[in-house]
Amino acid sequence: MTGVAGFIGSNLAERLLSEDYRVIGIDNLAYGLRENVPKGVDFHCGDIREKKIFPLFKDVDTVFHLAAKNCIADCQRDPVETAEINVSGTVNVFEAARRAGVRKIVYAESSAIYEGSSIYPTPEREEKPESFYAVSKLASMYFAKAYERFYPLKFTGLRYFCVYGPVQDYRRTIPPVMSAFIIKILKGQRPVIYGTGEKRRDFVYVDDVNDFHLICIRDKHTDGRVLNIGSGINYSVHEILDKISKMLGVVPDPIYKDDLPGEAQVTLADITQARGLGWEPQTPLEAGLKRAIEYIRQETKAGRIP
Repeated sequence: MTGVAGFIGSNLAERLLSEDYRVIGIDNLAYGLRENVPKGVDFHCGDIREKKIFPLFKDVDTVFHLAAKNCIADCQRDPVETAEINVSGTVNVFEAARRAGVRKIVYAESSAIYEGSSIYPTPEREEKPESFYAVSKLASMYFAKAYERFYPLKFTGLRYFCVYGPVQDYRRTIPPVMSAFIIKILKGQRPVIYGTGEKRRDFVYVDDVNDFHLICIRDKHTDGRVLNIGSGINYSVHEILDKISKMLGVVPDPIYKDDLPGEAQVTLADITQARGLGWEPQTPLEAGLKRAIEYIRQETKAGRIP
């Protein structure tokens, strides 16, 4: 697994270990934290752009490729590094897997690929990337299709919508909205809203995402497909702030800043294909928020969130 020290990666590694899978993890710790990596993972500090990671793929059945430069604002500022990590790094992982005889790769795409779409819920056929990040993710899909065409590798591309839950990355230049709101409020500070607060997002809890990861390992019907992973429900930024504020017993007084470039105004997943494989998101928003709040509260008390 690449990106094992990140948000989705660390949660997935813990789930795989609980299911008695052996997990080899790669992360250069540029974004992830070493302490996020669960005990039991065979961890290697390495960069997905380097050829020296190739031996780690020997005798591996399935690769989860989750490592990426994934903050849209950072990607807009540095499109060259975005391409180096998200395109060249991804191809390097694919090549390592090919040479090692890996059976299958499950790789992260993104709902950002739908930035330019006005079709909601958005189906997988609707590809309209606008930001450098989104373009880099779509490039990954085309390389995956080419590898499938010429080699006996199986691929599943997952277009994650707004995944949230414990260990969500709060160290980004612009943290994910839920983590950002919770941290600010717990510290007695005013939360920041970029734009008007009317952007709508499809949020899906990380445990539900990991349910689908296991389907990808076990069900051959996921081979050769690109699938949306969301909840099929969306909420405005204002609605999320209101829910968090009520849970924490505060009256929100947000600071409004200029909108961020490259972000979609609305995301809403058409999850018909994922449901057709027997998957259904199980975690209501309020239950997921409660768990996320408790995690951040504990991290703040322990001094791990500055």
